[in-house]
Formats: sequence, C-alpha cells, structure tokens
Amino acid sequence: MLDQIQLMSVFVAVAEEQGFAAASRRLNMSPPTVTRAIAALEDRLSVKLFNRTTRYVRVTDAGTRYLDDVKRILEDISLANEAAQGVNASPQGSISVTAPVLFGQQYVLPTVLQYLNTHPKTNVNTVFLDRFVNMLEEGYDVGVRIGELPDSSMRAKKVGSVRLALVASPEYLKENGIPQHFSELPAHSLIEVQVGNLNQDWKFIENGKLINHHIKSRLKVTTNQAAINAAVAGFGITRVVSYQVANELQDNKLKFVLEPFEQAPLPINIIHREDRLSSVKVRSFIDLLALNLSKQTAFN
Repeated sequence: MLDQIQLMSVFVAVAEEQGFAAASRRLNMSPPTVTRAIAALEDRLSVKLFNRTTRYVRVTDAGTRYLDDVKRILEDISLANEAAQGVNASPQGSISVTAPVLFGQQYVLPTVLQYLNTHPKTNVNTVFLDRFVNMLEEGYDVGVRIGELPDSSMRAKKVGSVRLALVASPEYLKENGIPQHFSELPAHSLIEVQVGNLNQDWKFIENGKLINHHIKSRLKVTTNQAAINAAVAGFGITRVVSYQVANELQDNKLKFVLEPFEQAPLPINIIHREDRLSSVKVRSFIDLLALNLSKQTAFN
C-alpha cells in the first residue's frame, strides 16, 4: 500500500507524462500499480483528477489545481531533506536555467559546464530565449534578467550593468557620416531587431527627458546576432545591448554612436524563486554564476 507522499509522486508523473504507461516507465513501477495508485488517490480525495480516453490522459480542472499544490509540497520535502543533510551536502538533481539567447550562450553556458563537471550528480536544463520569461509559471529555478525587476516575488542578485546603445561599423560611418543627434537617424540605414520586448521606438534621453523616437528601418531581423552581423558588414546602424558586441567593439568592427543620448545603464540580475527553504543545488549554482559574471569586463 502506497503512502500519501508516494501517491502524490505517482500523480505528478501521470500528469506530466500524460499517460499511465509512460508514468510507470518513469517511476519503474508496473502499470497496474500506477493505475491503482491514481484510483486510490481519487477515492481518498473524492475528486476526479484525470479525464481518460483510449487516446489520452489529461488532468481535470481540479487536478490542475491539485498538481500545483502537490509539486510545491514535494519540492518542500526535497528541500527539507537537503537542509537536514547540512550545508556540506553535495548538490544533486535537476535545475532549470533561463537567460537571453546571446547572454546565455556567451556567459551562462560556461558556468553550466563548470557546474556539471564539478557536481556529477546534477543535470541542467538551459533555455535561452529573447522574451520575458515568467519563472514561476514556467517552472525555472534560476534566470538572468537584463533591466528593471517589476516582479517582487523573486530574489535577485545584481552582477553588473549594460548599456542599450546604437552601433555601426567604422566603414559605414566613414561613408555616411556620424549622426550627432537622433533626429538625423531617418537619413541613415537602420537595422531593426524584432524580438523580445524591444520595439520600433528607440528611446533616448535629452535634457533629462525620455524621448520615444519612432524609426523606419531598411532591414528587419528576428535575432540580435543577425542585426550585429549586418552592422559589422557595414549595412547600417542597429540597437544592441552592449555586452552583445563586446568583442566587435574591442576589435574595432563596431563603434558606439549617439552616446550622449543613451538611457541609464540596465542592471543585470540573477533571479530565483522565493523559497522558504534554499536548495543546495540552486544556491551553489547561483554562487558560481555570480562569481563568474562578476569577473566579466563586458558589464563590470
């Protein structure tokens, strides 16, 4: 007879795998045992947790609410066990990490590899996306966010700051001139990135006021790297976050323009969910990532 915690674990597996057979393989249990466990749990709760057909198994509305609560309870049990083992417990298990694409590839992935090599009982799922990620809803343990933090439910550790700036190649500027004011941008070839939270209004500061300057681009791309490549090739001016072009600036492939009108630097924060107990695996990863990022000259 399975206890309450085991029943909950079976329920989570069936819900996430959307099937009894897949859940039995994940749990290394026989399919009849899994089926009986769900039946026993539903009988104990007097609630239907799944809608079943010959083709699929899906959680009911009541099951969806119960799933959120059960996953939180099981996570608290895991964290409590870790805490009882003491601060010297070796990190183990899975963590999920998210960051902007280029930042993740350049600055987060090296830390992930170092972490995995140091702690062989861990595994990491990285998701690098150029969009706002709701960590609570999407289930990420650790994230890197560039910009202000409106979400007060997250813990944050600042590790640097970057500039939102305009760049162009020396060749383009030599041929087309260096703009001295953003009102001159319509006379230039502009490269627009249609991704994440950035839009067609490029923002500038003038006389202490924030100015939204609507641009008309000659080239639209959907990745930051494509815009950088086009700028390096001498096509025009684009907007970047300064860390994205640290190497190009150092190699004199790109130059900043309109620097006096830039907005205030954007903070870089490592963020993680506010938990009553702190996981050894998450805490150790955050400490390592913060240490490595603090050494980066691109944003410190």
